[in-house]
Amino acid sequence: MSSFEDRKKSFEKKFAHDQELQFKVSARRNKYLGEWVSQMLNFNPDQQKEYIQSVIKADFAEVGDQDVFRKIKEDLKEKNVSDEDLRKKMDELNEKAKTDFN
Repeated sequence: MSSFEDRKKSFEKKFAHDQELQFKVSARRNKYLGEWVSQMLNFNPDQQKEYIQSVIKADFAEVGDQDVFRKIKEDLKEKNVSDEDLRKKMDELNEKAKTDFN
């Protein structure tokens, strides 16, 4: 029975580690998104820092990426960025964020 408990604890630790890693990747991706949008909107360094924080915080509104997508979509409405282009950029920056933790 001990080996079963050890195995269970091992799976639980792996799950917790994977969840923590996913959280870090999402936060890093959101930072990159904030930087990208800030550049498009010609923000100064203080505005950029504040905007990046607002993107990171937007991710806590609901599970998944839809909350971040809506925020950025709204913020870029004057720039006519398509949903497809925005999703591609989110995917691209997510992959970049993943490499930061490898």
